[in-house]
Amino acid sequence: MCGIVGYIGNKEAVEILLDGLRKLEYRGYDSAGLATIHKGVLQLKKDVGKIDDVEKKMSLSKMKGTIGIAHTRWATCGKVTKENAHPHTDCSGNFCIIHNGIIENHVQLKEALKKKGHRFSSDTDTEVIAHLIEDHFKGNIKEAVIHALKEVEGTYGLGVISQKDPTVMVAARKESPLVIGVGDGENFIASDVPAILSHTKKVIYLDNEEVAVLKKGSVEVCKLTGLPVKKKIETIEWDADSAEKHGFEHFMLKEIFEQPQSITETIQERVKDSDILLGDELGLNDKEIKAIKRIIIVACGTSWHAGLVGEFMLEELTRIPVEVEYASEFRYRDPVIEEGTVILAISQSGETADTLAAIKEAKKKKATIISIVNVKGSSIDRESDSVLYTRAGPEIGVASTKAFTAQLVVLYMLTVYLGKIRGILPKDQVANRVRDLRKLPLQMQAVLEEKRYVELHAGKLFQKNNALYLGRGINYPIALEGALKLKEISYIHAEGYPAAEMKHGPIALIDKEMPVFVIATKDNRTYKKVLSNIEEVKSRGGIVIAIETKGDLEVKKIADHNLYVPENSYILSPLLAVIPLQLLAYYIAIKRGCNVDKPRNLAKSVTVE
Repeated sequence: MCGIVGYIGNKEAVEILLDGLRKLEYRGYDSAGLATIHKGVLQLKKDVGKIDDVEKKMSLSKMKGTIGIAHTRWATCGKVTKENAHPHTDCSGNFCIIHNGIIENHVQLKEALKKKGHRFSSDTDTEVIAHLIEDHFKGNIKEAVIHALKEVEGTYGLGVISQKDPTVMVAARKESPLVIGVGDGENFIASDVPAILSHTKKVIYLDNEEVAVLKKGSVEVCKLTGLPVKKKIETIEWDADSAEKHGFEHFMLKEIFEQPQSITETIQERVKDSDILLGDELGLNDKEIKAIKRIIIVACGTSWHAGLVGEFMLEELTRIPVEVEYASEFRYRDPVIEEGTVILAISQSGETADTLAAIKEAKKKKATIISIVNVKGSSIDRESDSVLYTRAGPEIGVASTKAFTAQLVVLYMLTVYLGKIRGILPKDQVANRVRDLRKLPLQMQAVLEEKRYVELHAGKLFQKNNALYLGRGINYPIALEGALKLKEISYIHAEGYPAAEMKHGPIALIDKEMPVFVIATKDNRTYKKVLSNIEEVKSRGGIVIAIETKGDLEVKKIADHNLYVPENSYILSPLLAVIPLQLLAYYIAIKRGCNVDKPRNLAKSVTVE
């Protein structure tokens, strides 16, 4: 959601702040603003619009000062207006704040502060914090922030500067992500690592209800109680160059093409000879693995689709019962979690608010928490008993692509490993599964080499207003994912269904204007049924775009558009079938003039409920 950047050091802050905000544009936002302190005086400029537009209107780059905070807002409380843009100040203009999160009791706090004479200039919940800090200030900014935060209910990742003391920046976190960058004679805050990665690879991850005081040459952290906390300085393993486009027109296209490499990185060190090695990472001994009675997968969006594929994998190859839950609904129905239940959380960012809340609920009920995340040090990482990293590198495009396929590979390796330990998969079958896995990067590359052919088909479809996606078995979730990608970035209404469900309603929508994307890869389970589903679509005039196995002649005879993928095992077919759908969504969106990296109303990481 909202982007946060802060700097304190010896350099002019504005260039660092603007660069950091641009690195966070993928998070989604509607307005932007900066505040600096120069010669003891607070300067604040903000407005509605994209960073470059606000910069031109407000001349942000001319702001002076070696301490400053910056923000991109994604509206949650209050309309999209200049007044509601961040940063915000108190009525004295002494204290300035940027904030990501939701203050749930802001109405009551605002009324109480008004009675004390405070004057508000926005409709946001954030401004309340600035006035609370003013109300509690007795000469020490950190103490004022701590007292203010003790009054608020809700979530926050925030940065505070004040002309009362221009040598100090205060940061605090509860549920909303915030990272501190540690430099040489300078320090930073950010809501995500890419904002500061070109300046430092040394970071401190704040935990819930921790407050940090940053000066040019020091960082001190304490709990909201005031108790000092000694924090470990972590080193980021990827560099700023990883988050650049490298000649691709968009981050999304770059990340689609990075999938063979991200899969290779995810497999490396976990596959040796003909075996999968996850024991040390997983942190469960053989006895504990054999004691697993049930797995509940919790996730949101694309990660939920990965979980649905994982359900097919796990139940077939481990014989463990699996359920897949929307994380946003999981904790609101008092879920039954018995002994032997494992919660498997999936999140690219590791900061998805609903998924984080779901695993906290499960922990109260004594469940074992295993997470699949792409970001080390993230909130879900730190809340989990075991973590399997996808190693996909930074994903900047809002529509997830390489993170999704990396999640599927981790789920596959976890499945084979559990099946082996539980005695379901004998050694020769494990070897066969590993062989299939090793094929994937080159097979993915072969699919990507057909991008011009995919673009040609997109040119025939981009003017359509609706679309259906159909799949069966393990490829049903890929129909859901294909539909999600199309509507996320092209704004075409699209829905995914199990192909057999077409007859229970969606078939009424099919006519000569309706494109129907069908995953029709060849297997010995659902293939014949899918052929019948295609015939049903064709008999009603629908336009069939088939994702099929290379060399298959049967589908070619009846589909209007044919896109081919290499043959692999049934269990791994989703990883190949999804790539043409990603490319189709991308090229259709481009031909419709859409901003594929920053689609409207969407954010990369949903860090508020």
